[in-house]
Amino acid sequence: MKASDYNKIFDSVINKYHIVDSVDQPFENVYDSATIEHLLYRKCWIDTVQWHFEDIIRLPNINPVEALELKRKIDASNQDRTDMVEYIDGYFLKKYENIVEKKTAKLNSESPAWAIDRLSILALKIYHMREEATRVTATLDHKSACQLKLNILLEQRIDLSTAIDDLIVDVENGDKYMKVYKQMKMYNDDELNPMLRAKK
Repeated sequence: MKASDYNKIFDSVINKYHIVDSVDQPFENVYDSATIEHLLYRKCWIDTVQWHFEDIIRLPNINPVEALELKRKIDASNQDRTDMVEYIDGYFLKKYENIVEKKTAKLNSESPAWAIDRLSILALKIYHMREEATRVTATLDHKSACQLKLNILLEQRIDLSTAIDDLIVDVENGDKYMKVYKQMKMYNDDELNPMLRAKK
């Protein structure tokens, strides 16, 4: 698969979400669970729901109790997002486990999955910026400003997609190697978060 294929999956997820356009709608993955497509689809769905969680929690008159409940959902979503990135990296580690690295091989600053994570978020930015650039109730100045931003986001997607494809080719050729660090998140852990530990 190429990054262009990832983008197609991400766009399809975002379009599917907006048919109902509700954070409470059921999720159904259209891909087989043994495939990278399954992981990418699930990853972008998590990102899409969280995008809208973040919109809701910024409502100025949100009920404080509802806001706290939503903050808990955002925390859980962040953990799910991180887990999915690690699953995607696990896929690549398995796929390339027999690649012989060259002596000159270098470590990339981020793993393929974390770059793909940025691509998923970028797809969401593009979708919503395009909405603003074409919103009939918006002023011409607003739509013009958003179109300029959209053009930059589209250029950014080309650049990031190219960089991801190049990274995968470098890994396949042994010019770069993968080294994945698990995210050592502490705030959800009863033993690592001192506030939670004190309440035990």
